[in-house]
Parts: sequence; C-alpha cells; structure tokens
Amino acid sequence: MDEASYPAARTVARRLQDRFASSPAAFKNSATPKPDAGTIEEIITNAFWASLRREEGHVTRLSIAFLPPEQSERPVTLNPHVRLESDLLSRLAPAVEKPGIHVGVWRYGEELCIWGVTRTVPTWCFIVEVVGPGLLVVKFRRDQPTTKFANVAVLEGADVKFIEQQAAMISEAPPVLGSLLAFYSSAGRNESDNILVKVATAMRAHGRGGSLLVVPRNTDGWLDSIVQPITYSLIPPFPDLNTFLQRIEQGLETSPLSLQSAVDGLAGLTAVDGATVITDQFEPLAFGAKIMSRDSVQRVEQVLLTEPIEGVPDTTVDPAHLGGTRHLSAAQFAHDQRDAIALIASQDGQFTVFAWSSTHNIVHAYRLDALLI
Repeated sequence: MDEASYPAARTVARRLQDRFASSPAAFKNSATPKPDAGTIEEIITNAFWASLRREEGHVTRLSIAFLPPEQSERPVTLNPHVRLESDLLSRLAPAVEKPGIHVGVWRYGEELCIWGVTRTVPTWCFIVEVVGPGLLVVKFRRDQPTTKFANVAVLEGADVKFIEQQAAMISEAPPVLGSLLAFYSSAGRNESDNILVKVATAMRAHGRGGSLLVVPRNTDGWLDSIVQPITYSLIPPFPDLNTFLQRIEQGLETSPLSLQSAVDGLAGLTAVDGATVITDQFEPLAFGAKIMSRDSVQRVEQVLLTEPIEGVPDTTVDPAHLGGTRHLSAAQFAHDQRDAIALIASQDGQFTVFAWSSTHNIVHAYRLDALLI
C-alpha cells in the first residue's frame, strides 16, 4: 500500500481473519468472496484517510463493498477500473453518500481497484462504511429480508471496538428487547426484530433525541407512570406497523417503501418533547407524554450498564452518568413498569435501552449505539 499506515486497520484485519475461520457454516459456505487480511487492511486504511478529507468543504461519507461486478445487479461500471486510493474515494463521495449505494472494490492482479457503483450486494458481503471523520464501521450484509447490515467492528481513530456476541444479553433481556438483540445474533430472523431495529435506527438518525416506551398490549398499567392528561393520545391505537406484521403472517406482499415511511413516521413522533408510547405490537398509543414516578416508589439511583463491546465489563452507574432528564425518567419508568422497556436516543447519537432485570434486581441499561451506526 502506498497510503500511510493505519495500525487499527491491521488489528481489525487480523481479528476478522480469525472470526472468518470460526463463523457459522452459512457464512463459510456462501459464494460471496471473503477478503483476506491484507485486503481488509488496505480497504480500511484507504477508507480511514478518505474520512479525514473534505470535498468542497463537505465531510466524506460513503460505503465500500468488496465484491466483483458480476455479483451486483445492474451495476454502474468504470472503464477502465481505477486503483483504490483515499483521495479518489473522497472525490467520489458526493455521488455515493446516500444509504444503499456502495463503491464496488475488487482485486485485479496485485491491485485493489474501484470498478464502479452498486445498489445491491449479496448476503455476507464485506462492507466498510465511512460514517464521519475518523469513524468507520465494518459490517456484513445479513440474510434477507432485512436491509440492516450486521456491525462487526467500530473504529474511531485509534480506538477499535469489536461487537460482542449477544447470547448472554438475549437470555437476560425481556422479550421485546431480546428480539432487538437477537437481530444481531444468528437467532435474529423475524421481521418483527427487523422492524424494531428500523425504528431504533430511525430514532437515532433524526438527530433530535427521543424517548420511546414499549408496553404490553391490552394493558393500561403504564398510565400510572404518565402525567395526566396526556396531550397527544391516540385512541384507538394507530396500526401502521402492526398491519405490516399481519400481512407478513398471512403471506401477503408488503411494500418496503411504505414500511420505511411508517417507521419514519413513528420515529418522528419521538422527536416531540416527551415520550412516545407504543404496544409491543408496534401500535402507537400516545406521544409527548411526560413520565412521572409512581407514588411511594423508590427513586432509581443506580442502573446496571451493559455495552455489546468485547472486553467492556458490566458496570453499576448513576443514571445521570448516561444523560440528562430523558435518561433519568426512562430509568424510572423501567423500574416502575417492569414489563415494559424504554428506548432513548440522544442528540449526539448515543442510544440506550432501559429494562428491568429480575436476575440482578436492578434497572438494566443497554448502550446500543455501536449496533445502530
């Protein structure tokens, strides 16, 4: 490589090489090509230096996919192919910064080259996304029908975070939260898992911060933790996302565009001051709701914090350590309503889910932004 060295790229390349060897049979038997350690290091290194460049004052954002053009549907191809270089990536970025568009990279002889642009990538395709200056995410294309890729590692400058396997977290989590975590393990295959991930991603993406409370269907105990009257109450519950799940169960076709519109609509409600409340069947009940502590219930002073990052142990912290009023009220809601969960998106991109842990007898806070980038 002619590009200056980026030590974190070598660290990730070596770890991924080992992970490939121990991956599930579905991954290893896939026809999708797996890059070797040298290829991984070179792609990440060029992506990193490109992330530090600006094109006409704009930050570089793009996604790089490792595959030959033959494995893409109707790709835009360059003639001739051009060598993979960071300055070229930054120049191409304005044309490919929208979600779902990838710069196609493949090895021709001794050189890694950019062969064009693709909107489709096969299952288990290796992806490096440039999210911002010095911030990269290594991911793979998951099985259909989901469109959310599985994050493997997050690189921020010299800091490398590898996503931890989720088995222990899933067994501890309540059913609704468990479905979201299962999406990132081999167990996650249900469309309901995908929808919850979509909602969480959309909440994080709007950048205004938000609170989403998920409560059991056909119960009203959650009202004891909400200031009355509720300014924006939806009665009967609006069934948009639930309708999609019903159509899937009936074997009927659904429109991905309409589904994303419904997800964005729900996420938009969370941007309103206060909390949005939905059932565990994705039916909105209210938004702009104010959380309060139930009478004679103990105030939450500590929560158990878990991050799905290898080598990061669980810690007990004051909920104020995680954020402001939004986080404090969410922790209190999870404490008082132990069959519900609270999802909190911060304006800075952090994403935390609060749920009651019967195992540890404490509110459990899951910091999940590394999964949702």
